[in-house]
Amino acid sequence: MKPIERSRRTTVLACLTAVGTLTLAACSGGGSAVETATSAPSTTPAATPTATASSAPVTTAPSVTTAPSITAAAPTSPSAAPAPAVSGPAPGTTVKIGDAVRLPFSFAGSEGAIALTVTSIEKADPTDLASLRLDDNTKGLVPYYIHYKVTNISDADLSFSNLSHISGLLANGTKAPALMVFGTFAKCSDGSLPSEFTNGKSAEFCIPVMSPTSSRVAAVTYWDDPYTLDEGITWK
Repeated sequence: MKPIERSRRTTVLACLTAVGTLTLAACSGGGSAVETATSAPSTTPAATPTATASSAPVTTAPSVTTAPSITAAAPTSPSAAPAPAVSGPAPGTTVKIGDAVRLPFSFAGSEGAIALTVTSIEKADPTDLASLRLDDNTKGLVPYYIHYKVTNISDADLSFSNLSHISGLLANGTKAPALMVFGTFAKCSDGSLPSEFTNGKSAEFCIPVMSPTSSRVAAVTYWDDPYTLDEGITWK
């Protein structure tokens, strides 16, 4: 009977070697199978399939970690960079009439930038003022019209903003007397920027100023912040 028991033990061990831990369920049959299972630790090949299975996730892990390195490069695209701020020319800069000057601009909480162009200085006919109720201080003075153009070069909506601090300069460099008109003056109309004054929109205006007959309006200055009347941007 001993040769028979040795033969059964040999058969069960062969099954364990072939299919690993699953052979305990597939090959068990009676008490001899349990006896064989207790002696299984002496057989080392059974550990081989387990080592192979645990190594599989390690080989696939690097393919998962490569995705973030691709998406992380997107924010460096040049198109995502913010537009540079407009600082304007240095105080005291002089340009030619007709030249556009890029300037920072703010009004009532709106922050943006404009291109300002003085397009012409027009000597007017004194009879243009006949319909206005002028006081004695205007006697002997000649009106001039300063024509200028404003273009929004920022992303801000500058609707209804008011561009001020534009003055005429006489031939000797002093400030020309301003003519304040309340109401409508068809010859020279100044006012607020129109509605929906967004990027790329332009508007044209006119400011009336006065000059003694012995002089003339020879230049125009813009002196809003960060400039001053003595150190503004001058068109001549």
